[in-house]
Order: sequence, then structure tokens, then C-alpha cells
Amino acid sequence: MPIEYDIIIRNATVYDGGGDPPFQGDVALRGDRIAAVEPLPEARTGVEIDARGLAVAPGFINILSHAQESLIVDGRSQSDIRQGITLEVMGEGRSMGPVNDAVKDDLSFRGGELGFDFEWTTLDSYLEHLVRRGVSTNVASFVGATTLRVHELGQENRPPSSEELDRMCALVRRAMEEGAVGISSALMQVPGPYADTAELTALAKAAAEYDGLYISHLRFTGARFLDAIEELVTISRQAGIRGEVYHFGVVGRENVHRLDPAIELVEEARAEGLDITGDVYPYHAGMGGLTAAMPPWVGEDGHEERVKRLKDPATRKRIAHEMLEPSDEWENLYRAVGGPSGYLVVGLKNPELKHLNGKTVAEIGELWGTSPEEAAMDLIVRDDTRVMSVAFSMNPENVRKKMAVPWMSYCTDSPSIATEGVFLKSHTHPRAYGSFPRVLAKYVREEKVLTMEEAIRKMTALPARTLRLDRRGLLKEGYFGDLVVFDPENVQDHATYQQPHQYSSGILHVFVNGVAVLKDGEHTGALPGRVVRGPGWRNG
Repeated sequence: MPIEYDIIIRNATVYDGGGDPPFQGDVALRGDRIAAVEPLPEARTGVEIDARGLAVAPGFINILSHAQESLIVDGRSQSDIRQGITLEVMGEGRSMGPVNDAVKDDLSFRGGELGFDFEWTTLDSYLEHLVRRGVSTNVASFVGATTLRVHELGQENRPPSSEELDRMCALVRRAMEEGAVGISSALMQVPGPYADTAELTALAKAAAEYDGLYISHLRFTGARFLDAIEELVTISRQAGIRGEVYHFGVVGRENVHRLDPAIELVEEARAEGLDITGDVYPYHAGMGGLTAAMPPWVGEDGHEERVKRLKDPATRKRIAHEMLEPSDEWENLYRAVGGPSGYLVVGLKNPELKHLNGKTVAEIGELWGTSPEEAAMDLIVRDDTRVMSVAFSMNPENVRKKMAVPWMSYCTDSPSIATEGVFLKSHTHPRAYGSFPRVLAKYVREEKVLTMEEAIRKMTALPARTLRLDRRGLLKEGYFGDLVVFDPENVQDHATYQQPHQYSSGILHVFVNGVAVLKDGEHTGALPGRVVRGPGWRNG
């Protein structure tokens, strides 16, 4: 009697995620699992998809997602599902738990127009909150070192006491037992830079007890990029933990030559036996607060104090001077992007300022009849936010080179949003809509920087192994039914810097835990996402 399945994807070019060449075959689902990956001519099923001329692969893993707020607003995860993403991994430096009043204030300020009420107190209860509300993608998270610091020290620029550090480490252990995939740091975003290597090593040691990952937005990405990588390697070595560099890349036109030595430094650490990896997005521009164009001391003690400093005439002169001068003490992104023309303002919230979204700081300074440095400070004061901006800080040839490095996976470094509703109130970076299809279209199909099977490995099995995920990242019998069916000849990103709110195309079907979330390129409305937990999870 023929074996019965729930769904069979027939006649597909099958990429199993492991990096081997593809083969022609069928993939069958039963319940929430992959039941077979082989030709199934006699099998019976309720639903069949003829994938002739199409590719099927494991669902893509977004190892750096900022969907923590956007999924509360809209659990459909439209921009990412339409890229083939089936798992959002959140928590770059800041995580949605553990929560106390100081953390609430910090996260609420950064949430901007995506307002939400705190209905959770721990990282695990936040993830479960998403699932109860309904979410299309699976969700996972790091516990953020910045959040732990805010939890115990607020926005103060000082080392923690031994008692405070002990409490922070205890919070790491609790989060790891709840299923966090590791500990993350963001060392260029205040108050992240206030943490020294010893503090980070102590937190990493606590995560290492549960085979967690230490992942970091490095302290420097310009002239001192190698120093920053050395710090991550040192933490990995001393804490006995695996390490990853968030959005691996060197910024600044004068620092282009530093990429090759940085890659060699990681290769040397890997040869030593340290498990160091990285992730990248396929664009030469980054995105972050305009506050990062100013020295870290400006943000000491929180945003209110920052605004006070930015209103003080004497302090403004000092800030403007430091923005224009090179420094070994902090990462001067203002200089790294080539000055005010390298900053494209995209995140203004004040209705009176929104017409300036899509303009550079240089253009805004000219409109206001002031220096660009004064304009940058005035934008932060008048908008009363960090002022999210796209920064053109990297070399396109370096981006191309990073795409092919075997130990680098891919990410969006963005929220998962939609071309409707509240999301249209703000401009954004095109990577929110186009990152994964752009890799397949530009770097695989057009420029042949790497093969399709290698690109898919770096979207699936590599991040799953890096995060130590259970039965994710491969097309293999018994693994969870996270699949993407796409047209390799026509998959394409469409989002641009000036018109970012455009979905990618060519991703036709997406399954999450065996449930169709995208069918013939359209969202089905299904919300089958689950919490995906790390290796330290202790059930009960």
C-alpha cells in the first residue's frame, strides 16, 4: 500500500542545505516534519506541488534579525517570509528580557513608533508571548549584554561591582536555561561601549556553561577593526566559548585594505581550534542611529542627558569638533562614511520633520542654512530619537569578497515589516526586504561569486550548526518542516535606498513547521511559528 503524506513537493531541484550538489527529487511532509527526501512516484498525498524548474531548500535562517518589536505589531513577518526566512534570531546587544523598569525605559525609547506594552518579564516569556499572539516565522533570541548592564547599572558609564556582575551572570544562566542561543554584545551603541573585556568575558563564561554562542557587534569597525576582532578572539579563548562577528565588515574608505587581514586573523583563530564565525548582509551601506556619529560620552546617563548636552552651546562646539577629528578612543562613523553626504536620514518620527526622510545630513544642513554637524545635533533634539540613518560606509568589492567566505552566514540586520500600515510611516534600509534574494540573484546567478548550493548552506545548515539548533537547517527525514520553494532563474530583490518598501519576488512557497505560510508568492495568513531554543534549554 502506498505511503501517505500530507504534502509532497514533486520534481524539484533539491538543495539539502549541506552544500552538496543538488539532485532531482521529491520532498514529503507529514505533520510538522520532513518525512522523506527522495523520488516518491507511488506515494499518496492530500496536497501536491509541482516544482518542476524550481528549487527546494531548507527554510532560511536570519541570524541577525531586529524583528523583536515588529512581530508584536504584525506577526505575519511579511518582508522576511517573502525572502524565504523561516527563523528570526533576535537580540543584538539588547534583548526583550530580562525586564525591569530600567530595561522597560531603554527598550521603549528604542521602539519608536512601534509601541507595545510589556506583558512579559523574561526573555522566554517574551518569545512565548509572540507565539501566543501568532507569528508566521519561528523565533529565537540571544540574551543581550547591554540589556543585562541596563538591568543592573542603568545607563551609567562605570564597571559593575562584583555583586552586580554576579547578578548579571546569574541572569545569563537563567536565560540560557530558558533557551537563549547565547550572549550578544553591541559595543558601539551606548551604553554597550562602557563594558570592558573582563565584563564581557565573565558573561561569556556563564553562557559557555550551556554551550551558548558569544556574538558581537564589534567595538571598532574602522581603523581599529583588527583590535576589535582580537578582543572577540580573546573573549572566546578565555571564556571557552564559540564566537561570531555580527555583520562582519570594515567601514571607512581609508580602511578598505583591512578586510583581508581581518579574515586572516579569524582563519588563524580557527586553525588554533577556536570556533569563530561571522555573518554579513549583501549591501555596502549599514544602518543605525545618527547618535553613532557622535562620541559615546554624549549619550552617558541616557537620552534625556544626551538631549541636554546637544542643546548646550559650549557642548555643541565640542561635539562638532570631535565629529570632525580622527580618534583612537571611539569609532568615528561620521568620518568613516565620508562626512554628512554619507548619512541618509530615514527614521524621523516627528511629523514636522518626516519630509526630510530620504535626504542626507549634508542636504538637511544646506536646507536649514547651518553646518551639517549642527544639523545632525538639531535632528536628534527636534525628533527626540536616535534618528535612524543609512550610512554608506563599506566598499562594494569587499562586500563581494565577504559573500564567498565559507564561515560567514547571512542576515538582514533589520525588522521584519510590510508594505502597509505603521511600517510606511518610516523609510528603511532595503536589506529589510531584499537581503536573501539579493544573495541568490546578484552574487550567485549574476556575478557567480559562489554556487547556489554553497549560498544555501550559508543560509541554512551553517547558522543552524553555529546556533546548535535541534533538527533545523537541513532537508532531512525527521527534521522540522521549514522549507522554501523558489525560482532560481527569477528570484530577485527590488528594494532600493530611495524606495525600500518593495517585496522581493521569486520566492513562491514557504512552509514553517509543515504549514504553508506563502503559497504562489502570497501570504496565506498562517501563523505556525514556534519558539526555537538553544542547547542550554532545560524543560521544567
